[in-house]
Amino acid sequence: MGKITVPLGPQHPALKEPGSFTLALEGEQVVGASIKLGYNHRGIEKTCEQRTYTQDVYLIERVCGICSHSHTTAFCTAVEEIAGVDIGKRAKAIRVAVGELERIHSHLLWLGVAGHEIGFDTLFMYSWRDRELVLDALELISGNRVHYAVNTIGGVRRDISADTARKVLAAVDKLEERTKYYIKVATEEVTVLARAKGVGMLPESVARKLCAVGPLARASNVPKDVRRDDPYLIYDELDFNVITANSCDVFGRLYVRVFELLESCKLIRQVLKALPEGDIVAKMSRKIPAGEAVARYEAPRGEDIHYVKSNGTEMPDRVKVRAPTMSNFAAVSYMLEGGFLADAPLVIAAIDPCFSCTDRATLLRGNSGEVVDLEELRRMGIEHYRAKGVDFSKL
Repeated sequence: MGKITVPLGPQHPALKEPGSFTLALEGEQVVGASIKLGYNHRGIEKTCEQRTYTQDVYLIERVCGICSHSHTTAFCTAVEEIAGVDIGKRAKAIRVAVGELERIHSHLLWLGVAGHEIGFDTLFMYSWRDRELVLDALELISGNRVHYAVNTIGGVRRDISADTARKVLAAVDKLEERTKYYIKVATEEVTVLARAKGVGMLPESVARKLCAVGPLARASNVPKDVRRDDPYLIYDELDFNVITANSCDVFGRLYVRVFELLESCKLIRQVLKALPEGDIVAKMSRKIPAGEAVARYEAPRGEDIHYVKSNGTEMPDRVKVRAPTMSNFAAVSYMLEGGFLADAPLVIAAIDPCFSCTDRATLLRGNSGEVVDLEELRRMGIEHYRAKGVDFSKL
């Protein structure tokens, strides 16, 4: 049987953001897969070098709309480490509460997308309806439903009053009740089981070899979670379980996420019922001492890494973001191979890909509207550093 090549994307109904997947088929079976990224590249890392640290907090938040708090927490943590500032416990607790609300928001959104890809639109509508509860809670705390702008360097910008905590806890109670329903759907519904079991296989050994992170890794029985393995904020004082599955398929990724909803509800309840007293923000200088730091954060999709290098001014010398989706894309090609073409959208969606996180301002030439491509950007960068005397032959 001859091979044919089928493009999936960059524009495709199954993709919520542009990404190009080229699938080699023998009949209906996928025998090869390649991925091309970069359609959402916005140059955020380079732009950070041209803004102050305070401005960068708002810019970093725009890396991703779904996990904006994850990125700002990692960035602020790195800058605070360089500055030698330890923020107060109340600020840390608020960061945890907002982070877990964001995790619930992300997982419910993904659950709806997964239901839609399966062809189970009732699940999509129900989960997105219940997602409004967590969005309302985030709006109550921050004033915003998506980009919460809670973090600032040295702490948080928003406090949580006793009345706000009470209302958020009431929303968490409702979310926990609905989560129990979703667990039943995910583990018993015939439609879900038929489409998810045995699809997109990623054995534990391969998950470890390809450095999978987040729910993708945990669904392949790799108990990897930064909150437990390298605790930050106040996670070392909280009681929670790292959810894993050993089915190594789309069903396992569904299982991990729905049970993580319960763990996030438990964490929020622990934090808000015993919110520490104290200041929510520490005094910080506009200029950060020279140094460098790496911060790790368990975002909804997995380990988010931010590297910041400072030069003693009010602008960073270098900012580097390694979003979880980038780490998980290596596994996507493996999971696609051996499966059926009809399952490809679901296999891709199962890692909850964020192409905006992965690609990170499109550069336009003058007023012409012409886009400067990545190869030309590379050439311009080399010329810029050569003009500064950098010898690339020794690198």
